Amino acid sequence: MHQSPCVCDHIALRLLRRARIRVTSGLMALLTLLALLPAAALSQVSGLTAAQEATLRKNLSDRLPGLPRIDEVRRTPMAGLFEVRMGLDIVYTDATGAFLIQGQLMDTRTRQDLTQERLDKLTAIAFDSLPTKDAITIVRGNGKRRLAVFQDPNCGYCKRFERDLQKVTDVTIYMFLIPILGPNSTEQARNVWCARDKAQAWTDLMVSDKPAAAAGADCDSSALNRNLEFARKMRITGTPTLVFGNGNRVPGAIAAAQVDKLLSQSP
Repeated sequence: MHQSPCVCDHIALRLLRRARIRVTSGLMALLTLLALLPAAALSQVSGLTAAQEATLRKNLSDRLPGLPRIDEVRRTPMAGLFEVRMGLDIVYTDATGAFLIQGQLMDTRTRQDLTQERLDKLTAIAFDSLPTKDAITIVRGNGKRRLAVFQDPNCGYCKRFERDLQKVTDVTIYMFLIPILGPNSTEQARNVWCARDKAQAWTDLMVSDKPAAAAGADCDSSALNRNLEFARKMRITGTPTLVFGNGNRVPGAIAAAQVDKLLSQSP
């Protein structure tokens, strides 16, 4: 229960007298300040009082009825500007919710895209949390670096990416089949998963356009469903999606040189 400053001050004085500690005027001022803090404590995240943050949230929700549920309000390095996060969507507002800004927040001194850095943190996936038993494991060179890739066998960007990825070595690739582009994707993914040499079957399909042999009826392809569920849980909605050893997620196909650079920056 919140106590008024005078009550807190009285309790503090009683305790100090009981301990026979002589209270100086400086200590007394400090105690009074500490007693006042709970009444208007600032959130460590938003930099606003609870009442201010509640007002901001209410104003945005009332004035923009179609706005998704606000998950978090955070202060930004820019004075008076606050980040409003709704899932993985980020917008910016003032302390009262009177204005709304969509776009990238840049630090011109360092040329950092602060919005993208924030999104990278929000979308990061702990590499050790990946269900690698449901992936096709491909080891190249010494295999010391780690990369996970979520792909659909009918994805044209994935095929282009796979062909370029052949240039990257000294990496262990965990390739997760997520057939999201229709029934034929499911069939092709199942054929690859059920092949005797999964890695070779995948490479033949994506690099050489050579489909895998039809899977037998007795093949257990439940891993594909688990991969789809994991992708839904982690909001992986497009292919290819890359996850590096440090957890950074990169949506879309990127050049082999960029893959190599990012691999070198992650464990």
